[in-house]
Amino acid sequence: MFGLFSGLFDKQSFMSDLDVQVPTAFDPFADANAEDSGAGAKEYVHIRVQQRNGRKSLTTVQGLKKEFSYNKILKDLKKEFCCNGTVVQDPELGQVIQLQGDQRKNVSTFLVQVIVI
Repeated sequence: MFGLFSGLFDKQSFMSDLDVQVPTAFDPFADANAEDSGAGAKEYVHIRVQQRNGRKSLTTVQGLKKEFSYNKILKDLKKEFCCNGTVVQDPELGQVIQLQGDQRKNVSTFLVQVIVI
């Protein structure tokens, strides 16, 4: 009886009947690992809000091009939005603009209109 089914379940004929196609693995980080695109190839401007005490918050702007004068941009932002601010030198992030309050939308529209990022 075992010999009767041996022809049905022969491994070689079973594997050849199934035309198995293993899909190639998709690497979502292939573009990031490419040699021509280094770190910071796409320069983003990051506008974040940090919570302080209670209702107080702080808006940070980082990633602007180094050719811009951060102090002049800060002066215009402070005058436009009636808030205080400063430019901080961070060892990892470089120069960062800090503004009082949640100014994310205001800063983003200002940068798009004035500087044209």
